[in-house]
Amino acid sequence: MNNLDDLLSEGVRGRRVLVRADLNVPLDGDKITDDGRVRASLPTIEKLTGAGARVVVTAHLGRPKGEPDPQFSLAPVARRLGELLGTEVPVAGDVTGDSARSVVDGLADGSVALLENVRFDARETSKDEAERGAFARELADLVGDGAAFVSDGFGVVHRKQASVYDVAKLLPGYAGGLVLSEVDVLRTLTGHPKRPYVVVLGGSKVSDKFGVIEALLPKVDKLLIGGGMAYTFLAAQGHQVGSSLLQNDQLDATRELLANHADKLVLPVDVVAADAFAADAKTQVVDADAIPEGWMGLDIGPRSVELFAETLRAAKTVFWNGPAGVFEFEAFAAGTRGVAQSIVDSDAFSVVGGGDSAAAVRSLGLPEDGFSHISTGGGASLEFLEGKDLPGVAVLEGND
Repeated sequence: MNNLDDLLSEGVRGRRVLVRADLNVPLDGDKITDDGRVRASLPTIEKLTGAGARVVVTAHLGRPKGEPDPQFSLAPVARRLGELLGTEVPVAGDVTGDSARSVVDGLADGSVALLENVRFDARETSKDEAERGAFARELADLVGDGAAFVSDGFGVVHRKQASVYDVAKLLPGYAGGLVLSEVDVLRTLTGHPKRPYVVVLGGSKVSDKFGVIEALLPKVDKLLIGGGMAYTFLAAQGHQVGSSLLQNDQLDATRELLANHADKLVLPVDVVAADAFAADAKTQVVDADAIPEGWMGLDIGPRSVELFAETLRAAKTVFWNGPAGVFEFEAFAAGTRGVAQSIVDSDAFSVVGGGDSAAAVRSLGLPEDGFSHISTGGGASLEFLEGKDLPGVAVLEGND
């Protein structure tokens, strides 16, 4: 897989380089509430601009319906990117139209511009290869002859989309530093990780994680279950879970997992229950098999935190994806904070699997350098560990 260093060794001064970044940040109005993905994109962009490239960044934000929508504009991202780079970053008013051409034509050596949200064009995510290919051709034409493509948005490499996959068939493609490091880390986890190898999975729905659970159980020493998905496991054991999140259609499959892997699966032994899904709800700590009727579990309890911590302290490799509770509400943040701190305190090679877990690290004030690697792509990380091909990586390797 050709990488950024290969491109830089060829020389990029005066060349246009199309960079697919992952800038899908959370917004409150037009304010970015977590700029982690913007900061993660800086090393690749700075290496290119430092070498004199004319950098054209393309990215998505949110889920617009294939047409321009002001609430999903990348303008706030351009402002933040400019602040971090210490230079103005112009943002085009469209993706491949007149504004985009004007902005790209105005680039000088060592400068950077941002195209508007690629998902403002429905062809970006189309299932029709011809439609995606036509959009990719417009992106390639925008940067012109002699241009290169750098894939640096790991959070989207599991999607066969025009700006991720199809454009790499039209321009010489290179893996950016972020994608390269993510793939290297995940190959460590799927190769021969140091043992004990412990995985912590949280999040809301067991259905979202079932594939990766099945793929990981034969490979790990322990798999700790938290978050909303834990209540389907508890219900599968025959416990009443009150009004906690429960996926009844997953109970049979979950019972089979418990029967086959009881020695590896670790479930909460107590939970923080609430009488409503609200920051100011009444709360009580109860045994995991004694959640009162009408109450819902919104976090793992203190004995569960200690149970998980005991396993994590002995680990040599840890992968964590998904919070242990509704950490956005302080009353239900202790579980996630405790699990994360236990990983920091361990001597393990530790990987935070992106998404809400990465956001929790930052919002709860945990030291980012306390983890070996914080991924920017939760879904991509899980699909890689599940053994699925990542189209955006395969195309760079010439395997697609």
